[in-house]
Amino acid sequence: MLIKRPSDIPASEITPPGVWLRRRELIRAAAGVGLVAAGGLLLPWDQPQGAETKDKPPGRGQPIPNLRPSGFSTDAPLTDYEDITRYGNFTEFGSNKGDPARYAGALETRPWTLVVDGECEAPGRIGIEDILSGFTQEERIYRLRCVETWAMVIPWVGFPLGDLLARFKPTAKAKYVAFETLFNPKQMRGQKRQVIDWPYREGLRMDEAMHPLTILATGLYGETLPNQNGAPLRLVVPWKYGFKSIKSIVRIRFTTTQPPTAWNMLQPDEYGFYANVNPKVDHPRWSQRRERMVGAGIFAPKKETKMFNGYADQVAGLYTGMDLKRFY
Repeated sequence: MLIKRPSDIPASEITPPGVWLRRRELIRAAAGVGLVAAGGLLLPWDQPQGAETKDKPPGRGQPIPNLRPSGFSTDAPLTDYEDITRYGNFTEFGSNKGDPARYAGALETRPWTLVVDGECEAPGRIGIEDILSGFTQEERIYRLRCVETWAMVIPWVGFPLGDLLARFKPTAKAKYVAFETLFNPKQMRGQKRQVIDWPYREGLRMDEAMHPLTILATGLYGETLPNQNGAPLRLVVPWKYGFKSIKSIVRIRFTTTQPPTAWNMLQPDEYGFYANVNPKVDHPRWSQRRERMVGAGIFAPKKETKMFNGYADQVAGLYTGMDLKRFY
């Protein structure tokens, strides 16, 4: 039975679909090791933090010099650094919002190689250092509104994804771009559980991927990207919901057909391929018509959600003539 929840319950307090879809299997497994609590299921990665780690801030990255402002930047107040780096979704490290900050230190981001292949004339492999050195002069601060769990404003450091894709010379057959996250259960403890069909996969239509507002982020707040936020290389698509902005990317592939994506494969009635921020399309379990900024607290007033997360002037033309309730 699908239980409707009040619209004022934040998404951050709702069980991830990958957990509740497998509740019977997980309950049986947890019961076998004595992890079923009176109030519900206590999974191994959901155990309470100890005092020695609860208040420990995530490590700060190295400053990135010579950054330039982006023309897409907003004047809205920034979300606190601690809220961005301590609280988020990165299921590879666990289902709780604090798990990425607690466990992502195990991720080794050097060496790191990105494979680019598929429908392109110049497929190949490129190391993260070559990516960073090649775009040093192009890196800029993108002060963008994003939707991860709640709404937030983040000063990303990065460059347009299209600038990198063009290096590999996609052919006319390339209609979509598929992405994959690293799969390494030894480093990513959440991958030891089949919450989703690993590795995490995402995709964009070619014109979405080439839009200058779609960026590859290598840092935030003027510093190198923390592990828990998707180091060393992550996608940022600010007019879409956060699960589209795939983290710790190791492969990009040009395809002729729409690629499978992680949450859409798991629960297609809740997570569409496009995932555009659209207040007119409700999630089956909550309304998306109003939003609350992360860090504001659950009693802070909500504001009306803006179409395309406020970037309609820049991206609405990509969807001219499309039924955005059908292609959600």
